[in-house]
Amino acid sequence: MNSTKPPKRPLLKKKSTRVALVLFALTVATVWVFRPDPAPAPRGSGEPMQAIVYDDYGTADVLRLAAIEKLLPLDHQVLIRVRAAAANPLDWHYMRGTPYIMRLDSGLLKPKSNRIGVDMAGQVVAVGKTVTRFKPGDEVFGTGRGAFAEYVLASEKNLALKPAGVTFEQAAAVPIAALTALQGLRDKGNIQAGQKVLINGASGGVGTFAVQIAKSFDAEVTGVCSTRNVELVRSLGADHVIDYTKEDFTQGDVQYDLILDNVGNHPLLAVRRAMSPDGIYVLIGGGGPDAGKWLGPMLGPIKGLLLSPFVSQQFVMLLAEINKDDLAVMSDMMEAKKVTPVIDRMYPLNEVPEAIRYLETGRARGKVIISMEPDDGAG
Repeated sequence: MNSTKPPKRPLLKKKSTRVALVLFALTVATVWVFRPDPAPAPRGSGEPMQAIVYDDYGTADVLRLAAIEKLLPLDHQVLIRVRAAAANPLDWHYMRGTPYIMRLDSGLLKPKSNRIGVDMAGQVVAVGKTVTRFKPGDEVFGTGRGAFAEYVLASEKNLALKPAGVTFEQAAAVPIAALTALQGLRDKGNIQAGQKVLINGASGGVGTFAVQIAKSFDAEVTGVCSTRNVELVRSLGADHVIDYTKEDFTQGDVQYDLILDNVGNHPLLAVRRAMSPDGIYVLIGGGGPDAGKWLGPMLGPIKGLLLSPFVSQQFVMLLAEINKDDLAVMSDMMEAKKVTPVIDRMYPLNEVPEAIRYLETGRARGKVIISMEPDDGAG
């Protein structure tokens, strides 16, 4: 009888197939989430406006202030006079065209759209024929591609009314960062009262929201940050603060039910030691402008998705979805004083390149804001 064991090549094929499927899923997800609203048809108003534009991929040096034509809204769109906008890592991803996987949608060699900026708050100037939730004069916040400008077009579904007691600068800080924190904790992390929750990168744009949102769920929150930000994170409500220059949370004795990671600076096997047996790890960021030219911060999620089927803990990634319902949730939280946006620095429109350079250092405490004009209080 021939007792020769079958070759192990099929196992290798299974592993290769798993990797291929994960890469394909991440590619589709990235292109979809990074994808802006469809570019509006060229319906010019004949009126000029100032906007930040770029014609080639590169550093912040490619950004410039230019006079362009203000566009009229399509049926589902709202034309907004921008009062404030917020800078996000997404902006320098678009500006640099990295990770390269993004270029499947944004343009392989040159950007398809020369506008930049997403988060904003302002006043409604005009609405499309099918818009029912807003009218001229309303003060709103949300997202619209090309927000670093005097005016921007936004889809009705990506907007919410600005709370009366919140400034335009504060409202502009909310959309991407706050919804990333909310969806990461609530939807991916299934946060529950009394759980031990760790926020890695607790002093950044997403982290400052995540600490406050986690506390609103009555979780026991630990924030991880540098020495200079310990008091800031504690002031946001964190029950415990770990200074990463002195202590590595993966080497401690505490096990966390949920880890929201804005940094991705620890190997997953090390992170596992800091997780409860049924813990959930949500990766939402990681790496700076020069990290991972092809896949960027998605290398960590790839490893996590490959690891998850073999352990009781869950490793997931999040690509936040902007929607009116969650914007309304954040509006309510701000009105109830459960969440207060943290603003580090404000720049005028013509200094957007400098704002992006500062954001790329990774040292921003909370949000970096582009203010179109001084705002002494709520609008």
